Amino acid sequence: MKNEKEKFLEKCLPKYLEEDLEKLKQGIKNNVSYIDCLINELQGSINSAFTDGDITEEQCDYLYKKYIWMEE
Repeated sequence: MKNEKEKFLEKCLPKYLEEDLEKLKQGIKNNVSYIDCLINELQGSINSAFTDGDITEEQCDYLYKKYIWMEE
């Protein structure tokens, strides 16, 4: 059930946010030295998308917990 909810929360994101999320995932996978820069880029994109009303508060919280704070 959790996987389905995660998939839902990562759907319908603005293109720039999807791209930054994918860059971070690839950076983690490839163990790049500039991971902090990728996290900062993603954080800015999440903030912009939420402020502009392009993602919900639930999506914002989920993305922060999973990709910015790396809690999950």
